Amino acid sequence: MSYTQTLGHRSYTFPTLKSLMAKASPDRSGDHLAGIAAASMEERIAARICLADVPLKTFLDEPLIPYESDEVTRLICDTHDRQAFAPVSSLTVGGLRDQLLAYETDEAALTALARG
Repeated sequence: MSYTQTLGHRSYTFPTLKSLMAKASPDRSGDHLAGIAAASMEERIAARICLADVPLKTFLDEPLIPYESDEVTRLICDTHDRQAFAPVSSLTVGGLRDQLLAYETDEAALTALARG
């Protein structure tokens, strides 16, 4: 699945979730050396806007690093609590950010969500 965002008259396409995440990340010299950094601040902003609209479920369906080759991915997948995730499963990345930053979100809500 590819991700597209238009800013003004320019359209940016990110072919994979992995490339979208790389382009949305803060500017780092290592990312430039690896050839995965956004080419401009405008591309980085487009990636961040696009990332905010990605459903949270996508991260479960499309792990950035294959389960078979990464211990951290395996740990996350194996310990993920779908029941704890259920209340936010329909949210996007931006929607989760808004919920986490909401004044009404208290310690109990965060604790209940932690394993999800």
